[in-house]
Amino acid sequence: MRYVTSKTDDGLPGGEGKFLACSFWLVSNLKLIGREEDALKLFERLLSLTNDVGLLSEEYDTQRKRLVGNFPQALSHIALIGVAYHLTQSEKLQRHTASLIVDPHEA
Repeated sequence: MRYVTSKTDDGLPGGEGKFLACSFWLVSNLKLIGREEDALKLFERLLSLTNDVGLLSEEYDTQRKRLVGNFPQALSHIALIGVAYHLTQSEKLQRHTASLIVDPHEA
């Protein structure tokens, strides 16, 4: 969540969904601290939240299990693309680095 709505007078009705951009950023951070399996699981879960044409809103209501807030939300999609790129690049980098390692017994 972006903030605790019960502790902030934002002038809006109570409650708020989970901010999807923050959830995607969490995927990147999980990957950065070495929790790759958790990162991939969360990423796949977030991808499953898209609607029938692959769009996301600003937030996800975990109680009602539906997208809420501004729709479609560019920031959610930018966060998704950034995380997908980050995950893909790190895998490519690992494969590339592994291909550069020379076994001294084969040289």
